[in-house]
Amino acid sequence: MRSITILGSTGSIGTQALDVVRRHPERFKIVGLSAAGMNQELLVGQAREFLPPFIAIADENAAADIKAKLGQVKGVELIIGPDAAEIIAAKTDADFVLNGLVGSAGLAPTLAALQAGKTVALANKESLVVGGELVMDLVKGEPERLLPVDSEHAALAMALRHERREDLKRVVITGSGGPFRGWTRSELGRASVKEALQHPVWSMGPKITIDSATLMNKGLEVIEAHHLFDLEYSQIHVLIHPEGQVHALAEFRDGSLRAELATADMRLPIQLALAWPERLPDGVGPVPLTDRPLTFEPIDREAFPAVDLAYRVGGLGLTFPAVMNAANEVAVMAFLEGKIPLTRIVEIVQSVVDEHDPASVVSIVSIERADHWARQRAVEIIEER
Repeated sequence: MRSITILGSTGSIGTQALDVVRRHPERFKIVGLSAAGMNQELLVGQAREFLPPFIAIADENAAADIKAKLGQVKGVELIIGPDAAEIIAAKTDADFVLNGLVGSAGLAPTLAALQAGKTVALANKESLVVGGELVMDLVKGEPERLLPVDSEHAALAMALRHERREDLKRVVITGSGGPFRGWTRSELGRASVKEALQHPVWSMGPKITIDSATLMNKGLEVIEAHHLFDLEYSQIHVLIHPEGQVHALAEFRDGSLRAELATADMRLPIQLALAWPERLPDGVGPVPLTDRPLTFEPIDREAFPAVDLAYRVGGLGLTFPAVMNAANEVAVMAFLEGKIPLTRIVEIVQSVVDEHDPASVVSIVSIERADHWARQRAVEIIEER
């Protein structure tokens, strides 16, 4: 039986991961849960059901209420404060730490878990976008201590399983195109928050849903694939696949393609990671092959410039990816709050990247400095308009 700590247990990934655990109680045991503390009732319900020895709560104001509600639950220790997720990632007696946190806040817990010798099932792509060098240094010689949970990268891991790396020519990451596939840049400038949150395939949190609307999510996944699979950026391609059934493809030097197909359900990549290298006997529904044809389209790079920006930033390296990610997080929040139009998100990120004076990524400190500067500069640019 594998013991698991889940970071971000009340979020989209966390709740689906707990559903996987619920379906397979003979295989998995929860020893830690981490949440911001905003969704108190859900967190308390999870604690009562799974009885983890440790619960981490980031929001100190919410901790007192949660502690009172957990009064009758015995044997649960609360870890409280902004570093709670990082502490629980290293402290719990877990075989696996599933990082389902959103944004660059997930980097420190990822590093802490790996430094403590845990295996990390990584749904927090920003850990690799922002601190890829630091993360990958910790798993040198032990690549299976870092398992992808993003659907595209989980699919790539399966497509490359048992294949010789020298035979690989390139990989293709797919995306549905989000809610605005086929829209022009002019039309995107008039897109509402409500429209942007209506993803046609996946049900996700607001931040990643907006990233999918701008295709920044695909850009972040390109950088993630570069680190996870040790690929040159020229080997990583992105295609729009509206049906959302082919999650990734690998092309080999003999011209053959291996595609990984699955119903769009995040519980599959979650359980692939948690059970690795085994496959569980049940998962998601079968792919409806005869329902409609599978189609692929190139990205409209004029309407969706985020992907090209990510390729550029990934190639530059240093602290540029951290700056791009931080500015994007600020700009996405500004859009959700109605302060800027959708098209301004990538424009703001581009401006911050262009102004950045980069530094080498020698420690998390250099990343935090770049992150802090980028957030401040993004706010200034938003307020200037």
